[in-house]
Amino acid sequence: PTRGVIALPKDVTVGYLPQHMIHEDGLTVLEEAEKAFQAIFDLQADIERINLELSSREDYESTSYHDLIDELTHKNERLALSGVNNYKAEVEKTLAGLGFTRSDFNRPSREFSGGWRMRIELAKLLLQRPDVLLLDEPTNHLDIESIQWLETFLANHANAVVLVSHDRAFINAVTTRTIELSLGRLYDYKVPYDQYVVLRKEQREQQIRAYENQQKLIQDTEDFIERFRYKATKSVQVQSRIKQLEKLERLEVDDEDNASLNLKFPPAPRSGSYPVVMEDLRKDYGSHTVFKHVNLTISRGEKVAFVGKNGEGKSTLIKCILSEISYTGTLTLGHNVKIGYFAQNQASLLDEKQTVFETIDHVAVGDIRTKIRDILGAFMFGGEATDKKVAVLSGGERSRLAMIRLLLEPVNLLVLDEPTNHLDMRSKDVLKKAIREFNGTAIVVSHDREFLDGLVSKVYEFNGGKVKEHLGGIMDFLASKKLENLRDIEISQVVKSTNNSEKAPSDSKLSYEARKEYNKQLKRLQKLVETCEREIETLETEVAHTEALMATPDGASNLALIQLHAKSTKALEAKMEEWTAATLDLEALQAENQA
Repeated sequence: PTRGVIALPKDVTVGYLPQHMIHEDGLTVLEEAEKAFQAIFDLQADIERINLELSSREDYESTSYHDLIDELTHKNERLALSGVNNYKAEVEKTLAGLGFTRSDFNRPSREFSGGWRMRIELAKLLLQRPDVLLLDEPTNHLDIESIQWLETFLANHANAVVLVSHDRAFINAVTTRTIELSLGRLYDYKVPYDQYVVLRKEQREQQIRAYENQQKLIQDTEDFIERFRYKATKSVQVQSRIKQLEKLERLEVDDEDNASLNLKFPPAPRSGSYPVVMEDLRKDYGSHTVFKHVNLTISRGEKVAFVGKNGEGKSTLIKCILSEISYTGTLTLGHNVKIGYFAQNQASLLDEKQTVFETIDHVAVGDIRTKIRDILGAFMFGGEATDKKVAVLSGGERSRLAMIRLLLEPVNLLVLDEPTNHLDMRSKDVLKKAIREFNGTAIVVSHDREFLDGLVSKVYEFNGGKVKEHLGGIMDFLASKKLENLRDIEISQVVKSTNNSEKAPSDSKLSYEARKEYNKQLKRLQKLVETCEREIETLETEVAHTEALMATPDGASNLALIQLHAKSTKALEAKMEEWTAATLDLEALQAENQA
């Protein structure tokens, strides 16, 4: 720091997750995550070294031999306390909580995008269990399910957590203390964020009342002094009042950041009644089906949300709407539809030679040009920041600038892919209000529940290659799914539970032990079905490959190839039988508990 002291005890460990970091290549996801337990591996190596040394020595009564025994005992005790036997399970559970599937574990980490590699780093950090955990915008690269899992983990398992975030719902779920840095001052309250907002407002109102009362007292005193300054009969009172003013401790009112403002999109050109209509839409990448049988209609003026795990096809469907990729089925854009699209990569399209102000000035028209600096201030480009060149802006600053440009364009269909990732709470409030008052249509892909709440009237859930429509807002969607934790969406992919609560294994129908046993059997069978399906896919590929080779002149008489084909075919048949039995058992278990 420039001034002051930071006190940190020597034995306190600190873990830090920055927004940006350099990733190493060469290891699988599992291997990378297991680096969190390097201290355990070092301990095991030390124990092995000591055992090896002890086995080669015969000076059993020597001091050095006894010292080695003591060291070995101490290290074995540390190893036992570290939970070494459970670390693999902890790694897999943490990776799964952050959205990785078991099939991802052995994939090279370099195959994953920056956002997914950030999840690996977060997993390592959580597994290390530091005394103090510093997290800088940890939800930026997470989907809703992973955020919910992280909330639960931090609330129940982490030690001290210092969190920088603009995700209001996440902050409220995790924190018990709020520290706001505003206009160079720090405000510290030992309550969650929503309570802090109320208390902060009350404090400011009290400050204003006290300040106004004091200002009235000062004015009255000064008036008295001025009126009787030259009257001998009042000289004692006048001098007393002068001293009173000199001793008075002047109150101040905390400055308030009023950068936020009411911002409106330009009036949307009128489009057809149905800006987006899809019929039996399907998208495949090779043999992988992203989604199929998508049928949806979005009416003019609707605000809808696309939700679901990362990788389920939300961004892919948007690319179909934008005609950036091919698809099968029918996708029709309505009459006079003008699309305004925002995604994180839009920031790369900005002209780096222009300043922040020039970038917006070139798209602003009419009266809005007189408010450019106010608009920029609302999105954290206050003061001299407006004169910065785009070339020197960070990725987050460029994203905000691209968002402002979009706000000023005359469009009637907004397509926003994770629009809040680099916005603070005030900026999000400005954007949310602007979208809510926008008289066009909006599609919002977001993991920010608080942002979606009160904004959208329809939710499209992307899950297992299907897109399902849910009428109502995001909280209605959660209620209809009977979820507090959206991570349970993953389980519902397999369970196929109906919306009728009497058919689900509810708290009222099953005792705790029965629910526990049901969930245990359910997970076991789901895992078995998934394992069988993966192995069947591998065996089918193997059989097809050998059949292709056998169709060649050389392969037709290759005895080893014929034997391999027979072996693979037999294994495939056996695995199909195992899959059938597991599937029937799973269906029977579900039916039994739905009865």
